[in-house]
Amino acid sequence: MKRYTLSRADGTRYASSRPGTIGGHRATRIYGLLDCPSARRAIDDGGYVRNRVFFADEPTAVAAGYRPCARCLPDRYREWKSSG
Repeated sequence: MKRYTLSRADGTRYASSRPGTIGGHRATRIYGLLDCPSARRAIDDGGYVRNRVFFADEPTAVAAGYRPCARCLPDRYREWKSSG
């Protein structure tokens, strides 16, 4: 069975038999969809991958202190921006 490494809200990692649904970047503390065009471009340019983390879901990413990506989650980003 394939194993995936996911992050909890407290930053610890754990093995999961299910892939995460949200990707994040540790250095910028931004989370987004797995098919985000901005993340894809950064991955293609190199350097992004070593800071990549995966979360089971969006609430876990938020609880970990990550903010939504403005590109792939514009509505959530606007909500986050207006609440800060």
